[in-house]
Amino acid sequence: MKIAIFLHGTTIMQKGAEGLSREERAKQVVDNEVSVHDYANYIPVDSAVDKLNKWINQGAEIVYLSSHESEGDVAKDKTVLNKYNFPVGPIYFRRSGETYAHLVENVLPDILIEDDCESIGGEIEMCYPNIKPEIKEKIKHIIVKEFQGIDHLPDNLDELDS
Repeated sequence: MKIAIFLHGTTIMQKGAEGLSREERAKQVVDNEVSVHDYANYIPVDSAVDKLNKWINQGAEIVYLSSHESEGDVAKDKTVLNKYNFPVGPIYFRRSGETYAHLVENVLPDILIEDDCESIGGEIEMCYPNIKPEIKEKIKHIIVKEFQGIDHLPDNLDELDS
């Protein structure tokens, strides 16, 4: 089972958001708080690493989706993932002219987990709503509130997929 999971706002967040409520974390993005742009120092959203490892241990393949559009910024994502021992997996990102929908259509995961993009415009910024209908029907979509994290999702892959 291939799980594509969004990084920014779903599994990693700005360092300045540590210890804050979900709403305060989102407000930092709206307010352009300085750590929002310090990508190399992002931290996991709550216990995201533990949750992903539980799924990996049950046979899941994890692929990550980044909001970045350059190799240099994606390298910062890789640094964060390595620093906090996220499961190894490729990071996909938009290249010139690509949309998030293109990314997901090319990756074709069994499950897509993304946040609701509350602080940056909502559904228009999300992946799934813009995917071709014939591909949508092949992907289970899970939306979490931005900066809520994934701790509340089932530990069991079968439950996640049902």
